[in-house]
Amino acid sequence: MAQRTVIRVAPEQPAHAVCVLGTSTPLDVYSSAPEGHTSFSIDASPEVVVDVTHSPPAKKNSAGCSKWPLDPGLEVTLRMKAASGSTDDQKVWISYYGPKTPPVQALLYLTGVEIALHADVTRTGNVKPTRAVKDQGTWTWGPQGHGAILLVNCDKDNPKSSTVDCVDEEAFDSKDLQDMSLMTLSTKTPRDFFTRHRLVLHVARPEMDKVRVFQAARGKRTSKYKAVLGPQQPSHPLKLPGGQHKVNFYVEGLTFPDANFPGLITLTVSLLDTSNLELPEILVFQDSVVFRVAPWIMTPNTQPPQEVYACRIFKNENFLKAVMTLAKKTKCKLTICPEEENMDDQWMQDEMEIGYIQAPHKTLPVVFDSPRNRGLKDFPVKRMMGPDVGYVTRGPQAGGVTGLDSFGNLEVSPPVTVGKKEYPLGRILIGSSSYPGSESREMHAALQDFLVAQRVQAPVRLYSDWLSVGHVDEFLSFVPAPDRKGFRLLLASPRSCYRLFQEREKEGHGEALLFKGVTKKQKVKDILSNKILKEHNSYVESCIDWNREVLKRELGLAERDIIDIPQLFRLVGNKNVRGSLKAEAFFPNMVNMLVLGKNLGIPKPYGPLVHKRCCLEEAVRSLLEPLGLHCTFIDDFHSYHVWLGDVHCGTNVRRKPFSFKWWHMVP
Repeated sequence: MAQRTVIRVAPEQPAHAVCVLGTSTPLDVYSSAPEGHTSFSIDASPEVVVDVTHSPPAKKNSAGCSKWPLDPGLEVTLRMKAASGSTDDQKVWISYYGPKTPPVQALLYLTGVEIALHADVTRTGNVKPTRAVKDQGTWTWGPQGHGAILLVNCDKDNPKSSTVDCVDEEAFDSKDLQDMSLMTLSTKTPRDFFTRHRLVLHVARPEMDKVRVFQAARGKRTSKYKAVLGPQQPSHPLKLPGGQHKVNFYVEGLTFPDANFPGLITLTVSLLDTSNLELPEILVFQDSVVFRVAPWIMTPNTQPPQEVYACRIFKNENFLKAVMTLAKKTKCKLTICPEEENMDDQWMQDEMEIGYIQAPHKTLPVVFDSPRNRGLKDFPVKRMMGPDVGYVTRGPQAGGVTGLDSFGNLEVSPPVTVGKKEYPLGRILIGSSSYPGSESREMHAALQDFLVAQRVQAPVRLYSDWLSVGHVDEFLSFVPAPDRKGFRLLLASPRSCYRLFQEREKEGHGEALLFKGVTKKQKVKDILSNKILKEHNSYVESCIDWNREVLKRELGLAERDIIDIPQLFRLVGNKNVRGSLKAEAFFPNMVNMLVLGKNLGIPKPYGPLVHKRCCLEEAVRSLLEPLGLHCTFIDDFHSYHVWLGDVHCGTNVRRKPFSFKWWHMVP
């Protein structure tokens, strides 16, 4: 956004002013008029364009000269066609007329200069060296929106550094510069112009800790860049010679949008008149560019997988082999964290969530590190963060963490439309308590604030505190589908499990056994006659039904978009203390699955064998295979299930970013 001062003239002596190309500068003709004069005319050098706005329009005299009456509604602006070759080389003459007084003339000397900040406000990936038609001082959403975009420089290009690039006050190399947004300053002035003027680049003090700007050091090798704006540096005087020049700046974000930061940063260049050494500098002109810091974006199960992560722990070799086979089928990489690094912490899903940030010129995967800080606490920093892999974390890093702060409690839906509102990047799902209480658990406010502040995946709060672990991935998942919305929501369903077991009993399979070969076996008929277990699952069903209605309402889903996956739970805790009973999966939780394209890694439920086939597995196949999905049942009973987690809890996936550009949406 360009802003300029008003030019004032006086008949007593010539005035001098600067006009910046591409702007219209107001000329105050009315207040400068001598007493008794009621009209004026104006003439100018060929390189000066004069615009007069007045109602009624001017009247021409016999000589063809236009005269305008003087009144407060008069507006006169000046524009320059080209930059001046020398100071004061353009002139404007204003002649004042009165009925009883002779004409009086005021003279204005003009110097035309080019001073313009440019950034990628059109979001094409390139900075065009012409003044944008759109206003660079505003930022708008949508496919027709405009405004520059800034990445948080949160990867690590310097192998000797222990932290992300934006912490350092140095630009490491050309690759580091690619993580930044280019901004250019174009100037064209008379040779002696900066003997009486100077330029200052600056950022508002509340924003200076959110951004850093680098400038190439003049007269040195091109790889040397100096930080000129940033924390403790709100302004920087620019030492420029006269003539025509272009200066490149590289801008990096230092922090993501958050509760106290909406994500907008304004960089401004100010032109100051320093000609009178006895007076303070005079502000002549300002040009600004507004950047929005790119949000962190989650990717849902429906996005193509690129890399799978899991841990090696004591006796989980078969689990890893199954995950490896699944990864190979999907042609994606598998990374295994060794035992000496994970410290017996196998819960890869809980430790981190892998998303991305995006600007028109670059897309960067970014790992969001949870504050749980158990055995895997160093994995996101030591094994993930690096060149072109960013890192961010939020929440308490010492104490104050609950199970709901782990990222099994953080999921995201595929793109949805709710009424007339579109969510082209889906909606984040987080688990919480049903109401505040002395024993209730919530995801930490710092995490929730961060997720809300990203704006592009408006979070939905679900009720998960009824679970012992308390994570949303214990009762829901999403799988791709070829029709309708392009996906199905899977919900754990005790109701459908009881219905399945009742059908098998009616068929004469009441003696069929669950848990055969892994733990104490239980017969179908005994499970169906267990009144306490049935009461437990009736309660669980009510909790899931509550979430079912929230998900239908907030994601715009119908019943046909939901698939019920047979599953039973049991309540554990002190039954004599209200609120202490929490739910755990009775058998391996099949909804807690690994989704790799059309290949699903589902916890092997060890259900009743009917005609030598697990009836739970067969039921799930009949529900999912018609969607073109391939079900692989993975044995995680002793390595994960008995420790209150399953396949999804023990894995993590980096997925392909959305093709949809986040700045095209309207939050």
